Amino acid sequence: MTQTAPVRRTQAGPTGSLWRNRNFMLLWTGQGMGTLGPRVALVAMPLLAIDVLHASTFQVSLLTLLGWLPYLLFSLPAGVVVDRLDQRRTMIACDLGRMLLLLSIPVAGMAGWLSLTYLYLVVGTTGVLTVFFTVAYRSQLPKLVRSTQLVDANGKLGMSDALAEMGGPAIAGLLVGLVGAARGLFANAATYGLSALTLGLIKVPATAEPASPAQRVPFRTAMAEGFAFVRRETVLQRLLFCTSFCNFFAMAASSVQVTFMARQLHASSAVIGLVFSCAAIGGLLAGAFANRLSSAIGSARIVWVSMLAPGPLYLLMPAARPGWGLIMFAVGLAAFSANSTLFNSASISYRQRVCPPDLLSRVSSVYLWMSYGAVPLGSLFGGTLGTTVGLRTTMWICVLGMWGAALFVLFSPLRTTRDIPGIPTKAEEQP
Repeated sequence: MTQTAPVRRTQAGPTGSLWRNRNFMLLWTGQGMGTLGPRVALVAMPLLAIDVLHASTFQVSLLTLLGWLPYLLFSLPAGVVVDRLDQRRTMIACDLGRMLLLLSIPVAGMAGWLSLTYLYLVVGTTGVLTVFFTVAYRSQLPKLVRSTQLVDANGKLGMSDALAEMGGPAIAGLLVGLVGAARGLFANAATYGLSALTLGLIKVPATAEPASPAQRVPFRTAMAEGFAFVRRETVLQRLLFCTSFCNFFAMAASSVQVTFMARQLHASSAVIGLVFSCAAIGGLLAGAFANRLSSAIGSARIVWVSMLAPGPLYLLMPAARPGWGLIMFAVGLAAFSANSTLFNSASISYRQRVCPPDLLSRVSSVYLWMSYGAVPLGSLFGGTLGTTVGLRTTMWICVLGMWGAALFVLFSPLRTTRDIPGIPTKAEEQP
């Protein structure tokens, strides 16, 4: 397949540091709050189901399923809808919807009519709104920053994900311990309210918007256009396969990591939590230095380097032994966290660069559908494998699969390309 010429929307945003870009800082704050909320709910909701509703193990597992299922069912239509709406207002609406849904849970609890069925409904509906929010903010970013700032901006957004991953479970545990699982959701809802407030203050530059609305085509045709664009772009295909393949094995590993550390490494629950918190530091550091690394290595080359280089450190996880060996596991997990942040910031920047503005949401939705659709399948694979061949063997298979995903981008046009095509240098962007 041949690669089409990159298409770029009109440049928007100031030429200076992102720290002085008011619109980006507001988007970053809103995205951070919108990312923290689901991380807190990921722990608070199961605890609510267990402590208040006395749910069984299977009933609790359905909460996780319902949290991920919307990516399979709604990602593709979300891309079409978001392309046809104001993305900033879409994010605000999703935040307000999620806030009201979460607020309804403690209210229902105090009224005495909270049930598992209602909890399932809230989790599923909140998941749908999260899908729309994710598609919208990834399409909004290129309107607020210049093309030379995309990697830096996506790296900072990746830092928010790492912070939420590190702090979300701890915040949820603290809230549940202080005020209970149901009342703790008041604070969870507040994160969405803050997100909506900051997003409402964003002023999208007029030059960043299309001069006239795109021609409306039938809904199914519009969804197919996203797939067609990915099929035409060799690099986008490879990025999609790499992300989906890596997500599959990463979730397989995630499904047995806690059990592996508890049973094979004899770690306590407190130590396991510390390992995960330390591992998230890798993502924070990668996000902080994403722009510098991209400039030094190349904005396109960094995609396959970030997948290939940390791979040997993944092997520390299955090789870890009890005691101080937990440090090996934490280092391996931190390397993967760094890889995820750096790869995502570079690959998402590439996608935002080469996609026409009126197709970006639909292309992003294809990525969400396939890469996040691999998550429940990977989790099922990991659990089955851990039961049949043992935990340590499963971890070896998973980390090799995670590292092997690099082959999709290593043997692609990216291997001989230093920078993302068409991105001007900072000097060229000066008026």
